[in-house]
Amino acid sequence: MSKTAAVVLAFLSLMLFSIPSKAQLLPSGNVYGAVGYASNVDVVNRLTFRGWEGSGEDDLFKRFPYLGLVLDGSGFYRKGVTQYNLVLGPRVFKNYGKWRVFADAMGGLQEARSGGQGFHTVIVDLGGGVDRKFQFLFLKNFSWRLQFDYVHSHELSANQNDFRGTVGLVWRF
Repeated sequence: MSKTAAVVLAFLSLMLFSIPSKAQLLPSGNVYGAVGYASNVDVVNRLTFRGWEGSGEDDLFKRFPYLGLVLDGSGFYRKGVTQYNLVLGPRVFKNYGKWRVFADAMGGLQEARSGGQGFHTVIVDLGGGVDRKFQFLFLKNFSWRLQFDYVHSHELSANQNDFRGTVGLVWRF
């Protein structure tokens, strides 16, 4: 496991397993863990990846109950290529009964490794998705999430456009 993946998993574990609620890093919000598929289009090639995504969202703007702050980390892999993203930004959302739709605009860093070389770029991540709450007695704080993102980076006078979709479990607290 890479160092970036270990840091993201450690961060999410701290949020998930904090015993007293006042000691949690995120006092209100949600944590998301998912598997994903990505399609990467650089100047010449189209590559497909499989990977993971994890995020933590905090509803820290009490005056604006439809706005949250998201820290999102992801790792996508294929033979000979690894890609890690870490982004931060606002998310707007609206609840419709058991459904929650959202859109976000985030910025951050990407590390890509290919052929023994590493590249670090600034990225813009635009995305959105939908959550569906569970109805089971013991799973009331959990939802399924389907999320899609567009990630744009620019390095060495070349644009790179990534499209990714993830599906996973959301824990609300």
